[in-house]
This record gives sequence, structure tokens and C-alpha cells, in this order.
Amino acid sequence: MALHIIAKSDLQQAAGGKPDEWESTGDDPAFHIVLPIRRNPHLVLSLACDEEDIDPKIYVDRGFGFREKDAVAIAPGRVFLIQADVGRYGLIRALRVDPASFPTRLTFHARAFGTAAEAQAYARSLAAGTENQAGMIDLGRLPRLKLPVPRLSFRRRANLAGRYADACYALAEAKPPMALPAGDDPWLSIVVPVYNAPARYLDDLVQSFLAQKETGAELILSDDASTSQETRRWLAKPPPQATIRIVRNAANGGIAHATNAGLAETVGRWVTLLDHDDVIAPHALRLVREALARNPDALFLYTDELVVDDALRATGLMLKPAYDPVLLTGVNYINHFSFYRRDRLAGIGNLRTGYDGSQDYDLLLRYLEGAARDQVLHLPYPAYWWRRTGHTYSRKFLDAATQAARTAIADRFAREGVPVRVEGAITETLHRVLFDRAATDWPRLSVIIPSRNGYDLISRVLSDLLEKTDYPALEVIVIDNGTTDIRVLDLYKSYSVRFPAFSVHIEPATFNFARAVNKGISLAGGEHYLILNNDIEIIEPGWLKEMVSCLSFPGTGVVGAKLLYPNGRIQHAGVIAGFGGLAGHWYLNKNRNFGGPLNRLHLRNSMTCVTGAAMLLSGDCVRAVGAWDEASFAVAYNDVDYCLRAHKAGFNVVWTPFACLYHHESASRGSDLSGERRARFEREKHNLQRIHDTAAFQDPAINPAYDRRHSDPAVLIPTALYPERRWR
Repeated sequence: MALHIIAKSDLQQAAGGKPDEWESTGDDPAFHIVLPIRRNPHLVLSLACDEEDIDPKIYVDRGFGFREKDAVAIAPGRVFLIQADVGRYGLIRALRVDPASFPTRLTFHARAFGTAAEAQAYARSLAAGTENQAGMIDLGRLPRLKLPVPRLSFRRRANLAGRYADACYALAEAKPPMALPAGDDPWLSIVVPVYNAPARYLDDLVQSFLAQKETGAELILSDDASTSQETRRWLAKPPPQATIRIVRNAANGGIAHATNAGLAETVGRWVTLLDHDDVIAPHALRLVREALARNPDALFLYTDELVVDDALRATGLMLKPAYDPVLLTGVNYINHFSFYRRDRLAGIGNLRTGYDGSQDYDLLLRYLEGAARDQVLHLPYPAYWWRRTGHTYSRKFLDAATQAARTAIADRFAREGVPVRVEGAITETLHRVLFDRAATDWPRLSVIIPSRNGYDLISRVLSDLLEKTDYPALEVIVIDNGTTDIRVLDLYKSYSVRFPAFSVHIEPATFNFARAVNKGISLAGGEHYLILNNDIEIIEPGWLKEMVSCLSFPGTGVVGAKLLYPNGRIQHAGVIAGFGGLAGHWYLNKNRNFGGPLNRLHLRNSMTCVTGAAMLLSGDCVRAVGAWDEASFAVAYNDVDYCLRAHKAGFNVVWTPFACLYHHESASRGSDLSGERRARFEREKHNLQRIHDTAAFQDPAINPAYDRRHSDPAVLIPTALYPERRWR
């Protein structure tokens, strides 16, 4: 029996997919299963995600709406089969299935059966057809007053987030404390705005603070005139320790006002902010203090986070890159734990009112203005437990919080005299900065295409560039190492006549990509240079304006595009130096709309490397970094070498998903897996390791917890604590 299923918020049908394939586009997707008064009672729900663990939650509406007390949270996994007996008559009106708490791609369908035997047979047939082991979850008979704890019929995979966090905490406990300089106290003030917090949340928070056993730290709870009697009774009790203080505000002024009232009472040299429902992880304050002591020039430090449910059970991880101001304009990936110098914080006026839901984001953007990139530390330790229940301001009032965030981003650029507009990114609740530019204000760009023969490829890319791309100031230079195909030669003649900005330079020679790039740059008259493979296919006309716009981010010398295989799967979303001991594309072959960790693949990012198949170089970068290395990297890894040289010279490398192209990879060159080509490839691999020590390179664009052996980097259980790091 088919069920009436309604896709509610943050869900859309997957492009080109089957009816049961869906894309979660935000952090609160939900399927509503509406039940008739008379129905088949035995439900089987099938939920799966091929790309990552998801964290489903099921709500039951018994006539009072969907309430947390009537919900079942399910431990993360990839494949779930859920059985429930809803009864033949209408005690239960509807079910709600929240498949994940983040954007991803998934499948979901549900069926109802008249008997338990039919439902079990169907579930067994589904389980037998899955590639991954299915977690069979029996919710039992739902009309009972209280939902039972799910019974697992098959062994479920262990919770990776919990195992990772436990390993970190065990390592921290075993680590001998560092000798700290004298006269360091008071070093930290922790400010928590409180409003109608359940007593158990406040108990958890205070206990996590006391468990730190860290001298020189104080906890300030700033109550925003709570009306809850439970909260008021808790606050009326004497604090268990003198380092815990309560600030009582006479009137409710909002989260920014309450936080500022707490900040006014601080005495620590450093300040951090917590939410009243969150928790400090074991040993966190000691590790933060030691990191700051080792880096006395630091202006700011942030940590990783463990995502937990209402009962503080681990459900996910937020593993962050080193400080990336480009990514920060798309999402507040820094969030918690954030440690500010109190004097600098006071100097910018603390939090601003009017940014509710994004007040921390606005604070970060203002605080980090003018800070050198290497003054910001990232401590890869899950120091903060983020209790994700769906009751925060940002989740309940997402539209207002999103608009406040975009106002804060636009304000940040306006203070620097840069006019921008801010709109939605691929995930609509995230952000894309649009730099305002007059139609005649685009710099002249030289496109350099190494090529030989390949009529179908070169004809398509030239047509796409010269007839479909809307960039207004373009010259195209083909560096040809010996075409013999008369069709290609005639094509060159045709474009030379029709487009004065087109030129071709033919010189028979062994293929050397780096040499072709250098030759093209020497002939170019543009302000900037786009290196483009002849096997690129353009999808939409504005791609090149997007790449040039990314040069507006300060210090950017290299820009890369999002490249797809012809089947729509991801070919390039940035290159991670050190993958496989060399360098490699991450999230290769993922679905084109895959968001990745922190939804980074839906946003502009800083990387250390991008592919030379579609690489924009600023004139300043070319002049500073110099020529491509023709001797060491004739064909392979020349783009990685150049990007690493640019990175070490202080230039930023930006990847953007808003310039998206098809890449028919190596269609014109063939394989490197035999004969002299194989020998040359091995030499160039050795050269990359020799020159850049990629076997040991720790790419700041990726969290050190990720496995560097594979394109799809899994989280590794650590055997040692990761040190604090800067973008270097």
C-alpha cells in the first residue's frame, strides 16, 4: 500500500534521479507521512545515503503535533530499515522522518502492509539488496504512551564521531601538562547568555566547566531576564564555586545585549562565548591555554566541535580547515570554541544588536578584520560539544538569521570600501558574495590553450569561449605542438579571420604542458592569464566572470573552477597536497551537488592547489612566482608545483563552485601508464616529493584528522593529538 508522503523543508527531488532520490538542501529536512484513519498498520521505511553517515530522527504525532518527547533519535549510519506498527485506526495521525541534519543526497521510500509477516518479508528483501549493512530498527507498536527504545535486529556500525572524540580525550588525559609562564592568571573569561534554559542544561554546562580543573578561568552566566521558573530557581542557588558568577539583567534585551552585559564583567585576558545548552569537552581549556602560551602573537584561536544530541550522545563532528577568510564569507565555519583577546574585543564594541541569529558571525567578521592570516590559530581538537536539538534561534528563525548574516558580510566589505551584494549559495541558507563591477570594468584576460589535433575538442572549446562565454575583454592564444589534422588547421584559419583576439602558434615538438603555458604567457597581452585544457566544455556563460571576481579576495593569485566528468560526477573540487604522498583531487566522482564537510563544496574555498585544466593566474602572481617548471614537470604535477610555489610565496589559491565546467579528462593526451610516458610520470612524481616534500606536507585546507590516502577522505581515529596550526 502506497503512503501519502510530503517532502517538507530543505528537501528537493534529486536532479535527474528516480522518484525516491532526494537532496537535503539545508540542516532541517523532513518527510511527513500522513496516515488515514483506517490503514494498513505495518510500516517499512527505507532510508539510505551512499556518500556519508546520516543521523535520522523520527517524530510521532498523536494529535499534539511533533514533539521531542515523542521522538526517536537513531545513531548515525548509511542504510536504515525502520519498521513500525501504527495500528489499524487513528491514534497516530502522522510520522515525521528527519533523514539528516545537514545537506546531502539520499533515498527514501515507505510502504504499508496488512500483516507483520508481509512487512518483515519486504524488509528482508530490501536488506538483502543493499551494498552496505542495513540497520534494522523496530519501533514497535507506536500507539503506546511512550516510544520504546529502538531494538536493533542487525549489528550496527560503531559511532565514528564518538570513537574519534573518545580517542582525543584519552590522548589529552595522558598528555603531561605544559609548564606555563608565571603571572598568567586570570587568563580566561567564559561568557554564557542565558534565557529560559532547562536546569539540566545549566547543570551540564557548569559540571563541564568544573571538570576542567583549570585555574585562572571564570564562568559568567548572564541571564536575559528569564521568565521560566525552573531557570529562575536554578539561578537563585549560590554558585558552587567563586569562579562562577551570575549577572542578572533587569529586562529582556536579546542575546547580544545579554552577552555584552556579561562581557562587561570579565577580567580574563582572553574571552570566549558559549551557548547555554552546550558543553565544554574534557581537557579543552588546558589544551587551549597551552596553545596560546606557545603562540604569544596570536590574536584568535578556534577549535573543532563534537555534535551531540539532547542527551549528549555524539552524532557528528565539525572538523575544520585552518583559517580561511574566503570560506568565512560563505559560512560561519569557525563558530565555537572561539577565543578572543579581551582588549581587542572591547575595542570593536563587543557584539552588535540587530543581528540576532548571526550575532557571533558578525562579531567574527569585525574582530578578524585587519588580522594577519598567521595570527589566527586552529586547534584540531573537539573542544566544544554542540547540542543540536533544533531549538536554537538560528534554526527556528532561519530566514531572519540568514538575512542578518548577509548584512554582516556586506558590512564587512563596505568597511573596506568594496561594494558587494550577498545572495544564496548552492545551499540557499549559505552565502555568495557578488562584487559590484561596471560592465566596462573587467580586466583584459588572456586564455592560453595547449593543444594538438583533436578536432572535436578544440572546435568545441573555441566555440564555447568565443561564442558562448559572456566575458567582455578576452584574447585566446592556442599553443599547438604540431597539429597535422587539416580540419583543425582550417578551424584556426577561420577563427583568425572572424576574431581578431584569436591567435595560434604552431611549433612541432614533444608535448610539454609547462612549456606551452610559458610560451602562451610570453605572447599574452592580458592583465591576467587563464590556463585552459582543450578538453573543457563550458556549461553556462558567466563562468569566467566568476573566476575573475574571485581575484577580488585580497592576496588571491590563483583561482580554480569546479569540473565535472561528462556523466555529471565531480572531477575537480580542489587538490589536496599530500594525498597519496603526492597530491590528489578530493571527493572525486561524488555527485555534482555533494556538499562535503561543512558544505564547503557549495562555497568558495581557499586551497593550496587547484588543477591546471582551468586555472586563472593573476598578473601579480605570475610576475612573483615566475615560469612554470618545464624540466621537472613537463606533463604531470606542473599545476601542483606552481600552486605550491604560489602558496609559499604568500598568494591565496581560491576554488569556486560557481564556475562549473565539464572536463573530458586526458581525452586528447592518452594514458600515462606505459612505456616512456610511464617512466616520465614516475620521474615527475619523484620530483614533486623531492621539491615539496609532499609525503609529509600537512595541507592547511584539510583537517589533519582526515585520511590522506584516498580521494574520499574518511576520519581517522587519532594516535596522537594534533598541534595547533596556522595557514602556512
